[in-house]
Amino acid sequence: MSLYDKYILPKLLNSCCSNPPMVYQRKKVVPLAEGDVLEVGIGSGLNLPFYDKSKINKLWGLDPSEELNKMAAEVAKEEKMEVDFIISGAEEIPLPDNKVDTVILTYTMCTIPDVDLANEEIKRVLKPEGKLIFCEHGISPDENVYKWQKRINPIWKRIAGGCNLHRNIPEIIENSGFNIEEIDTMYLPSTPRFAGYNYWGFARPNS
Repeated sequence: MSLYDKYILPKLLNSCCSNPPMVYQRKKVVPLAEGDVLEVGIGSGLNLPFYDKSKINKLWGLDPSEELNKMAAEVAKEEKMEVDFIISGAEEIPLPDNKVDTVILTYTMCTIPDVDLANEEIKRVLKPEGKLIFCEHGISPDENVYKWQKRINPIWKRIAGGCNLHRNIPEIIENSGFNIEEIDTMYLPSTPRFAGYNYWGFARPNS
């Protein structure tokens, strides 16, 4: 791991992912989590203040970054929340089958190296009646914006920890064996359009 990845990137990601438009989006989806919950890509713990604690039985927070996990642990302490942190990539989740009621991902599918495999793992650990809650940025429906996404993406990935600007979030979710039951989209305000097309909603495993 480079010095940039270890010392600079975690703070950069924490700063970028805590801007007001993204915080507003987090407030929309995080309170929907309930039961035994797995947050994939918990990062620095930016979602923790927005959980409805009265609806949470158990919370696991998965992320491959030790540095971000340390930051999340501090937030958990401030919020008086018990979180079982798992330092791991999402492509191999160390939980049993049919274990959790809710999986939540916010601004995470853009970065997971093998996102299809990760979503298969998410489906495995979810109960059959469980819910996948997502809030992600991704491919723009506007051709001119999409062209810029493709141009910028190679550089963006290098400086933003592997983040991809133009992943097709609905397609990825549905191809992984989920049925999207609710989805909304918009460009986030005060955000460059190439990085600001947002998808949020929830899906359930196909029977």
